[in-house]
Amino acid sequence: QALSLPIVVIVHGNQDNNAKATVLWDNAFSEIDRVPFVVAERVPWEKMCDTLNLKFMAEVQTSKGLLKEHYFFLAQKIFNDHSASFEDFQSRSVSWAQFNKEILPGRGFTFWQWFDGVLDLTKRCLKSYWSDRLIIGFISKQYVCKLLSTQPDGTFLLRFSDSELGGVTIAHVIRGQDGSSQVENIQPFSAKDLSIRSLGDRIRDLGQLRNLYPNTPKDQAFGSHYNSEWLAAE
Repeated sequence: QALSLPIVVIVHGNQDNNAKATVLWDNAFSEIDRVPFVVAERVPWEKMCDTLNLKFMAEVQTSKGLLKEHYFFLAQKIFNDHSASFEDFQSRSVSWAQFNKEILPGRGFTFWQWFDGVLDLTKRCLKSYWSDRLIIGFISKQYVCKLLSTQPDGTFLLRFSDSELGGVTIAHVIRGQDGSSQVENIQPFSAKDLSIRSLGDRIRDLGQLRNLYPNTPKDQAFGSHYNSEWLAAE
């Protein structure tokens, strides 16, 4: 007899997400010579970061992994803590419940369900944008406001939606005549939206978007992602 890799049997497609979470946790955190089915209930956050990064790169098929600032945002989300420093999180451990049992505050889904939605969207529609580092993605709405509020009118960036599973949104700054600034978030685009019209073409269409944060003209940043038929028609 021999032990197999972890297997989860499901009876409906809506169980797929939770099954993937179980297999991921078992693969990443079980001991080689363990008693069958015994897996740690808590793991170091640092180990979780490595696992999420490897999963993201493998699933999206990209060589551009998660960055330090992405881990910081993910830690704030999974621990529901916006006061701790990056170093504070490094010494913490994360539980299975925090990963895929407890519903995120004010949402209807778990941390893993949200992360898996981001994975699926990026794999299907955003791989080239992510690989070109055009999407910050893992960043809070509050921090986006802090970054953009001091920027010129029309500066924008892309972040993964907090409120919708598998959505990417564009945040941009509008500066008034009096110099005051307001940061607006465009309704998130889903994989279905982006299959109808690509992200690059949507950015091209939106006249209020001028420079990708911090200061790259949008045509320079996204020009290679515009639909060539549209460019030819101009």
